[in-house]
Amino acid sequence: MTGNHKRNTAPMLCSPRCGAKTRSGGFCRSPAVSGKKRCRMHGGAPGSGAPLGNQNARKHGRFTREKKAERRRVQELLRQSRKTLADVMQSRETPTDIIK
Repeated sequence: MTGNHKRNTAPMLCSPRCGAKTRSGGFCRSPAVSGKKRCRMHGGAPGSGAPLGNQNARKHGRFTREKKAERRRVQELLRQSRKTLADVMQSRETPTDIIK
């Protein structure tokens, strides 16, 4: 079934391309799914992507300015406590010194 008819490939060649970055560093050249910007392999398929109301994307606030300042205060307090404890342990008399 090898006819000599001309194939109409112009619509496929003119369609927008996916453009997702591949592991080799280039761009995907597959045609994008109609109405989407990516091909079926890179998220253009129905049902692809994160579910609505995805709780994994919530912000935890661990790196806010206030939390960073609080961690610095706690670290400074710990540093001072260790230094005070070391001073107390160093200046502490042994029980035999007290008896004499």
